[in-house]
Amino acid sequence: MIEECLVVEVRVSGDDCPLAAATATTGTPIRAEPPQLRADGNVLLRFGAPRSDALAETLDADERIRYLHRSRAGDRDTYRCLSKHPCVVHELVSAGLLVEDITYRDGDATVTGAVVGHEVLRGVMERAGETVGVRLTRTYPLREETEPVTGQFGLTPPQTEALRAAVDAGYFAVPRAATSEEVAAELGLSKSAFLERLRRAEATLYEGLFGE
Repeated sequence: MIEECLVVEVRVSGDDCPLAAATATTGTPIRAEPPQLRADGNVLLRFGAPRSDALAETLDADERIRYLHRSRAGDRDTYRCLSKHPCVVHELVSAGLLVEDITYRDGDATVTGAVVGHEVLRGVMERAGETVGVRLTRTYPLREETEPVTGQFGLTPPQTEALRAAVDAGYFAVPRAATSEEVAAELGLSKSAFLERLRRAEATLYEGLFGE
């Protein structure tokens, strides 16, 4: 039995899948669940994004997207659709990557998942080398007590998204690489709404770390 499981993060660039193309065109980031590949080669997609009519129109105009459905809740949209264009992620899954989360931003994708052992990781990266640009950006062992930050500390999905966007943009870097206005714009939020989510997320994290 293989006891080692690794959490990995890979950055995909140059993939022409519909979601990547839509973020490059509109500048609206997309958070997607792992795609479901059907036996006929089509892909079932479920993903969310800040409310954006431009994104909805771009996706609806893409001939590779069928049966696009959008539902709205607050300042976010949730989409479900069928894609006739399998993306690079399916190649990584075929090689052994257990995908947990995909974030599309400006035409690139950050894929987070897990692999069982270094041998499988080597296979994933070898398969990646045969496709478009895929780069391993982070890897660490998965411990038995490890669980997602959202579940461990009770962060809501919007709070998690705000934290992730802030980290990705360099908002917490020293010196700061992005302003609150810039991060808010990427999320499609006002500055005040973004800062409120960030403060609530930070409060939840601190209470989880230092509270009883």
